[in-house]
Amino acid sequence: MKKLVSLMLVLCMLLSVCALAHADDKVVINLTRCTFNLATPDSEQVKKVEDAINAYIADKINVQIKLTDIGSGEYTEKANLALANNEINLLWTASWESVIGTNDLVPKNAVYDITDLLPGTALYGSMAEGQWEATKYNGRNYFVPVYKDNVEGYDVMFRKDLVEKYDWDITSVKSLADLEPMLADAKAEGLKYPFLTQKTAMFYRWYIGDFDFFTADANTNFFAVDRATNEVVDTILTPQYAEFCKLMGEWADKGYVSEDEANKVTTDTTTQSKDWAISWWTDIPVNEEANSRYKQDVVMQPIASRFAHSTSALGSCYCITANSTEEQAKAAIAFLGLLYTDATLADMYTFGIEGEDFEYTQEEGQAIKHVTQHSDKYNHSMWESASATIVTPMYNEPDNKADLYIEFNGGAETSCAAGFRFDKTPVEASYTACSSLFEQYGFQLENGAIPADAVDAYIEQYQAELDAAGYQEVLAEFQNQYNTWKAQ
Repeated sequence: MKKLVSLMLVLCMLLSVCALAHADDKVVINLTRCTFNLATPDSEQVKKVEDAINAYIADKINVQIKLTDIGSGEYTEKANLALANNEINLLWTASWESVIGTNDLVPKNAVYDITDLLPGTALYGSMAEGQWEATKYNGRNYFVPVYKDNVEGYDVMFRKDLVEKYDWDITSVKSLADLEPMLADAKAEGLKYPFLTQKTAMFYRWYIGDFDFFTADANTNFFAVDRATNEVVDTILTPQYAEFCKLMGEWADKGYVSEDEANKVTTDTTTQSKDWAISWWTDIPVNEEANSRYKQDVVMQPIASRFAHSTSALGSCYCITANSTEEQAKAAIAFLGLLYTDATLADMYTFGIEGEDFEYTQEEGQAIKHVTQHSDKYNHSMWESASATIVTPMYNEPDNKADLYIEFNGGAETSCAAGFRFDKTPVEASYTACSSLFEQYGFQLENGAIPADAVDAYIEQYQAELDAAGYQEVLAEFQNQYNTWKAQ
């Protein structure tokens, strides 16, 4: 009996050692992402989600994740510091992000070339080949796009309760100027932000029908291709720019645009309040998603055409950092492959813990289960998480959400500059110097800080400062590269 007990103890010890060794064999990847739906993520809840994800994927892939959630207000700064310290393997980013955006990371050699690692993987097979082609830089794959609304267009967004109260005919809105009577109502209502810009410089967005802003960076929206001529132009000197800035100045003078916008006092959660009436929204196949994001019913009116262009498919994406080993890169691809094809994992990663952060519901008339979020600790949206074809629709979204996204992406116009990517290396110092002027001039102009009657003089001063910083040299380089690209 003693021998039997001893043998069993030895076996137990061996099994424990084997189990530990198996756990230690897992490839650990540090995943850093931004959260937009909460001002400050709850670190304890994020850890619970991390643990739940690792438990779920344990017998599926040889990967373990360490999840870091950072609020959007400090994401750029904190993620950039973590990148510099080699603390990240898998990073969420976007073409429109500053400092750590897609156009910043490639020239810095900060991202892993995954071109040769993708073929044959579940991740590669989760999307049409066109998505991978559209997101290449210099013919190579560095980014994994979130399959969402991968074309770009913009809507005016209204609080539904105000539309009903004032009987606004939002279909009559064909230009920003058409909003004037509604903004007057909102001002009379006593709202703090009749027109909420969301502390965003909007020329880059509202005028997408006139220009392809191929830098995908509001800070350099003074370079663009004029769609009418198919030539690179200085947008600061166009009639459209003066028109827009003067309108913003007039609206600020009338109390429609608050000085809080230019001073960046508004936050990403201001849209969840009752302090505003009209704002903007990036058009997507199921615009009802905004209701849950903003915690109130809103309605949209399209005001800009949708375009497929060089960075539209990179409006939300992941990259593997250059400091990662090949083993970690393959592990990250395996994790994303599962994330993009497994609904249970996609929902957990997006919505959190069932019963704590969200519930599955199936109302009358719904053919499938839907999601209702109710957490102030962990709360993400599909567009910054995983593929629209796999994340469960929200409670107020249609059963066929996945099909709608596929149709939406296929129904856009293709930009004349689609496929062109600017290499700023030859003029990087001047490019950076010009970009640094945007906050002082462009952001203020586009958020109503400059009175309408002072706009022309301020634009003239802006252009003079740009020229002194080397703008004309950069513009010529843009034109040269674009003309060379067109001739290919």
